[in-house]
Amino acid sequence: MYKITTRTTASPPQPATTPRPNPPGPSSPGPTPTPTATRPPGRRDPRRPSGPSRTAPTDGRPPTPPRRTTQRRTAPRRPRPTDVFADRLLAVLSGRRPVHWMLGRTAGRAYDELAHLAEHGPLRPHQGTRTIHPVIRDIGYFEPRPGALEAFARILTGSRLRAMAFRLELGDDLRWRCTAVELDGPRPPRRDDT
Repeated sequence: MYKITTRTTASPPQPATTPRPNPPGPSSPGPTPTPTATRPPGRRDPRRPSGPSRTAPTDGRPPTPPRRTTQRRTAPRRPRPTDVFADRLLAVLSGRRPVHWMLGRTAGRAYDELAHLAEHGPLRPHQGTRTIHPVIRDIGYFEPRPGALEAFARILTGSRLRAMAFRLELGDDLRWRCTAVELDGPRPPRRDDT
């Protein structure tokens, strides 16, 4: 907040004899203010209290500069790849996204496993008086080696808690891809890779 002040110069000291009367006339000039560079009045927030400036003490001390509040800016936290893939896999297995949505995000057998699981729709919302969409309750992971993550997710479907396991691997292009996915229950038959 800026404090705007104007300065006036006092007339030179007069001898202590008799004061000089002002000559009669239409206007008697008083002390003239010296021109100073003042800023135009700025906006004032009516919610802030008006009063003496905190930086200009009235007891003759030099003014103190205003304190800077240091707010630590933190970069927005990027979600872990396990969280991202758990959401993507749930979207496919619940029927909200088609299987081919994961084409560029899978490698190896994972696409075939996902297609087989999504074909049966194990996590599709229950129809009834109200639709209950599956929700991820918990995600955990283990890093067996750098560039590989084995993860699990607990999924709440209505009143039942389901489990999903998947594996992620970091490719040469520094992108994560799902290389395996399984749900609780009977496992799909695996074909030998030829």
